[in-house]
Amino acid sequence: MDLLEYQVKEWFGKMGIPVLPSQRIDHPTDLKRLKIHYPIVLKSQVHADERAKAGGVRIVETTIDAIAAAQNIFNLPIWGELPEVLLAESKYDAKDEFYLAVVLDTALCRPVLLGCKQSDIDWESPGEKMQYVVVEQEFSPFYARRLGLKMGLQGALMQSVSDIVEKMYQLFVQKDLDLVEINPLAVSAAGQVMALNGKIRVNPRAINRHPEIAQMAAKIANRNKTSRTNNILGNGNGLGIHGKIGILANGTGSLLTTLDAVFNAGGKPGVSFNLRHSFLTDSTPNTFCDRLATSLRNLASDKSIQVILMNFLGTIPDGSQMPEVVANFIQVDPQELKSPLSTTSKNKSRHLPRMVFRLAGADFQDTKKHLTALNPESDTLIVVENLNEAVAQAVRLAKLPAYKK
Repeated sequence: MDLLEYQVKEWFGKMGIPVLPSQRIDHPTDLKRLKIHYPIVLKSQVHADERAKAGGVRIVETTIDAIAAAQNIFNLPIWGELPEVLLAESKYDAKDEFYLAVVLDTALCRPVLLGCKQSDIDWESPGEKMQYVVVEQEFSPFYARRLGLKMGLQGALMQSVSDIVEKMYQLFVQKDLDLVEINPLAVSAAGQVMALNGKIRVNPRAINRHPEIAQMAAKIANRNKTSRTNNILGNGNGLGIHGKIGILANGTGSLLTTLDAVFNAGGKPGVSFNLRHSFLTDSTPNTFCDRLATSLRNLASDKSIQVILMNFLGTIPDGSQMPEVVANFIQVDPQELKSPLSTTSKNKSRHLPRMVFRLAGADFQDTKKHLTALNPESDTLIVVENLNEAVAQAVRLAKLPAYKK
């Protein structure tokens, strides 16, 4: 479950993390009673990223302009979600912007501190500029200072950032969170630090241990049952859209990019999964390839899915096992895999979606060769490296008659 920004700022303020003066706006006329000074920034309160690019963030100088901007933002859907609340916040002049996060690494089963001396970065595909520190034992301020040192910070700035990281970790533990993120952490010319935006992701398994969070979760569920982005982030890494192209990716950023590409190419995305982390329904530890096998079976059981488009880039754990998972999927009836006692004949015609793999990364070279060798019939399994080519192939295949095996 992801919190909205105004809720994140409330939690930050209670923990002593510096935030700007702000005010919740439930209706444009609330701006007539604004308690903070202009200029201000009006922000749409939706779960989607990239609000600024969509027009959901506006800087205004007067009350008249603010009311007009608020009316537009309230009627602006972002990723299919209309805001019920806006956040009015003081404008801040930043000299530098950093990225900070505390995230639960499900592979290590440990919290990890993340930091980068640039903002607008995705923690799931951070690159070489992201610094990290694994909290291997009981937390102490040493871990926060170590992250600051790895980021190249010094003096008062080093102390300020370390203090914020320590408070982020305290919040992470107190509320049973999966992610606490500040993006960006702004630094003024005088060296003052300020959390301009943030993200908090609550571990769904822990919601009922916190009455306050349980009430918030109930409201979010009722308000956003059809929200596309909320489904991605809040319901077990799964995204339900009724289309012919199922999508699998190894990261939220990769999933959203693939969705956009399919839409732009004239395709209709269907049920999609982010395989980077375990699903909320998983009761036992599992690997990436376990989640891949499960997702393939789930997509094959959906008769509307004609093509499965997989966008994997960088590296994946135990990637060498992927061809074996795909081979089992092609040859074995998914219903038989679900039920060992099934008497379904293997010769019976069954729905088998065509598959398009986009594999980008040096670690996938051997995997590409093995997957290509598995292709039992033309157009049943396609392996490419370019995303646009993969999307074009998926859209083309989705227009063909359904494939039966």
